[in-house]
Amino acid sequence: MRTGEKKKRKPRLITGKNGELLVASPKAWLYLLPPLIVFVLFVFYPMLAVLRTAFYEKYVYIISKGTGFGLASFKYVLNDKTFWLACKNTGILILVALPTTVILSLAIALMLNSIKRLQGFFQTLFFTPYVTSTVAIGTVFYTLFHSQHGYINYFLGLFGVDPVAWLTDSSKVIWALCIFCIWNGLAFKIVLFLAGLQKIDKKVYQAAKIDCAKPGKTLFRITLPLLSPTFWMVIIVSVIYVARTYNEVFALFTSVNSQTAGSGNCAITIAYYIYYYFFVRGEVNYAAAAAVLFLLVIMSLTILQRVISRKFVHYY
Repeated sequence: MRTGEKKKRKPRLITGKNGELLVASPKAWLYLLPPLIVFVLFVFYPMLAVLRTAFYEKYVYIISKGTGFGLASFKYVLNDKTFWLACKNTGILILVALPTTVILSLAIALMLNSIKRLQGFFQTLFFTPYVTSTVAIGTVFYTLFHSQHGYINYFLGLFGVDPVAWLTDSSKVIWALCIFCIWNGLAFKIVLFLAGLQKIDKKVYQAAKIDCAKPGKTLFRITLPLLSPTFWMVIIVSVIYVARTYNEVFALFTSVNSQTAGSGNCAITIAYYIYYYFFVRGEVNYAAAAAVLFLLVIMSLTILQRVISRKFVHYY
């Protein structure tokens, strides 16, 4: 080494027992700094603020000041009948709308994948609702579900069925919301299933054809097992999306019932419950407590899904 020449220092890497990288070089942190700042400012700090607000017994949002500290807000939410109605409606959406949407989107994706001509046209046609505003779609479905002038009641009338008050009858609004969520959730899932189907090696199907495997056996023994990673990802994303249903409720019912989700909030969901208490009633501490409980439920469902996925998901 020449005199005056400084020896270049190599970035120090700390690795684990198996050689995995634990600490990167200082320059790597410069690249990570911008997204970390955004995460801290717009995700982590708001979460801490919500958690803090949930423990206030009373909170004035305008001056950002809370009084009292304890579990009173959680106690109020857990004793609120509207909250349990929101949990019930959200549960119906998860148990009814979610599996129906997954099954329909998988069936449509299988049909689209088997089409040779105009495949791109039909893919675009089915994907169009995903890029359309939910409020605009809600306006269309409001017209379809209208008690007097709706096309759905007109169609049912052809079979002698009396008009149904889809948007005002407390026993019917949740089913109108389910139909809306099913249709509105198809597009994205169809695209994901199509991507998963097109990743499967064609040679596998050729081998099954040589063995004279029937279509049903090919579907359940080859397609679905190889599609399981995509299938499980769709379920995980869909559970979170359906659990936080808000736009559909707002688009379908708010224009009819002011700020309530149907008559007497009969179509309310957990996400709309949080909105309702925050922006309509101004009781921010109750909204924050409901948000914390909702976060715990979503985390529990995600952990449960990850545990189950280890037994049923096959990667290749």
